[in-house]
Amino acid sequence: MERENITVGIAFNSYDPVINRPNERLSEASVADVAESVFTAITDIGYTAAIIPLHESLMSFIRRIRELKVDVLVNFCEGFLGRPQLEANVAAMFEAIGIPFTGNPSKALTICQDKFKAKAILNAFGLPTAKGRLVTSTDQKIDNIPFPAIVKPNQEDASLGIYQDSVVRDPQALQEKVNKIIDAYRQPALVEEFIQGREFNVAVLAGDNLQALPVSEIDFSAMPESAPHICSYEAKWFEDHVLYATTPAICPAPIDDALRDKLHQYALAAFQAMGCRDYARVDFRMGSDGRIAILEVNPNPDTSLDAGFVRALKAAGIDYAEFWSRMIENALRRKEEPWYSSDDVRIEYPFFWHEVLESAMRKKGRRWSGQ
Repeated sequence: MERENITVGIAFNSYDPVINRPNERLSEASVADVAESVFTAITDIGYTAAIIPLHESLMSFIRRIRELKVDVLVNFCEGFLGRPQLEANVAAMFEAIGIPFTGNPSKALTICQDKFKAKAILNAFGLPTAKGRLVTSTDQKIDNIPFPAIVKPNQEDASLGIYQDSVVRDPQALQEKVNKIIDAYRQPALVEEFIQGREFNVAVLAGDNLQALPVSEIDFSAMPESAPHICSYEAKWFEDHVLYATTPAICPAPIDDALRDKLHQYALAAFQAMGCRDYARVDFRMGSDGRIAILEVNPNPDTSLDAGFVRALKAAGIDYAEFWSRMIENALRRKEEPWYSSDDVRIEYPFFWHEVLESAMRKKGRRWSGQ
């Protein structure tokens, strides 16, 4: 099919203010900017495209997709109603109604979002990770933790909840940070050993072949020695913050071939272990002793024009528009697979359940927000 005959919907979740965490709106708001960048890139090379925000109504969103006769979605939906934990649910909805979409399937999004469970899967595949423990309650006893340690929300991405005080060096600071995570983010806290050393990441692309892009490194050399060398939320999102200026990324990283090959090997294996598709980014730490640990696998990572993922694309000689064309073609090919939902299912399924849910909510004397 010629590009001008393909209608691409660029879907993203419109963000809501984060309760008790107003400074953490930047990462959510940036998704709208990425949608605009992709719209410009793909229309410039011949695709017909429309930006489709997901607000509070799933059914209005689906109706808009049908009205525009969308052939494929570029999926930037990172949650629903301000809840990032529902990211996989939105992808599952696309799967159920038969809309081909770019990026990772719901299963991979579910697995990767739970950092502790993802760690267990990576270990089962023989891949190295930082040692960690899950704390589910503020009453849970936390002992036998080697310091320094790092505390983070178990089910967030984009460095949400990770600040300079996330690195703790004594039991009191550990307990205070764990309590803060559980109370503010309403989810378990992941306590991990803090590996002091270098931080790398590897972008992975899937298509006809699986490809690891040039390694990127976060350069901590300009940071104060007393500051924990981590890519915190301030360093990632606050452009006027000193940590933003002192944590530049270098791509390709200044490393030897042996280390590059090892990181590529781990990244490709982690991508497959998590069931990823199309594209992802794998983050690493390496201690002063040369020990490598996978921090996490990031499905559907940030693809804004100044993001590390796009920097890796450039280092590999891959144009931004061409990257998205590849992802769109991947998604359209999946539609031809025999297991893919039929057009009849795509049209009828959501509206049948819409009627069922509306009826159930009326019986309870409440109105469902599907309209």
